[in-house]
Amino acid sequence: MSTLPLEVIEMLGQTIAKVVPITIVLALTFTVLTHFWACNPGKPWWRKTEIVTDTCYWFFVPVICRVVRIGLLVVGAAAVFNIHGADELIAFYDNGHGPLAELPLWVQALLFLVASDFMLYWFHRMYHGGGFWKYHAIHHSSTEIDWISAARFHPVNLFLGTVAVDVILLMAGISPNIMLWVGPFTTFHSAFVHANLNWSLGPFKYVIATPVFHRWHHTSLEEGGNTNFAGTFPIWDILFGTYRMPADQLPETYGIDGEPLPSEIVGQLAYPFRQ
Repeated sequence: MSTLPLEVIEMLGQTIAKVVPITIVLALTFTVLTHFWACNPGKPWWRKTEIVTDTCYWFFVPVICRVVRIGLLVVGAAAVFNIHGADELIAFYDNGHGPLAELPLWVQALLFLVASDFMLYWFHRMYHGGGFWKYHAIHHSSTEIDWISAARFHPVNLFLGTVAVDVILLMAGISPNIMLWVGPFTTFHSAFVHANLNWSLGPFKYVIATPVFHRWHHTSLEEGGNTNFAGTFPIWDILFGTYRMPADQLPETYGIDGEPLPSEIVGQLAYPFRQ
């Protein structure tokens, strides 16, 4: 009898067990910070109109990303490197492979952050045009942006985005061990840039994405919705002419142009397929 169902259930349980303490820490951290440095004063994040929807995404996204990432890595190893079987796959990916795996882990981590952010910048711009927008519109549908909004992504947006970039770089040879460093950083930073904070970090606003930088991206198209595409390093927006940080001004209103999207997660997941 196959043990796969039990293994999947165990993996899901492990993922949720990791998400819960991280969620508690982030909730406490940004509750305190927002109390003192709110970008847009008003009701706290836990009283958001669509808090149930965002909470569902917050726990759903890590699970689906992990499942799909592992699946793509298995398929990729078989198709590209002709590697089959659990032991062979573990040996292949365990510590990376090829020239990239020879680099110190901190160099691999830095390379991963820069390369993934560069690719995601262009994926992000792709999602803002043509037939891809209907998937990315889910992320922009919230009119009350806060740290827990960070996970509101349609699965298609995740597959052809974060997950695809992770798989490409791991298949290229970067060791999965760098995720011990990169994972906590990306989780915190993603929540940080969506947090309701008025921080632009002075001259460091050109070095790393900040809440004000990303909140401009969540405004209407006329205000700045087609700017600030970088997830981590604003240098890409500076280089390619999409950087926007008005002096002495803070973004105020968020959401998508036109008719509002469904507010519940099931309706949002189905939305792109009805267009």
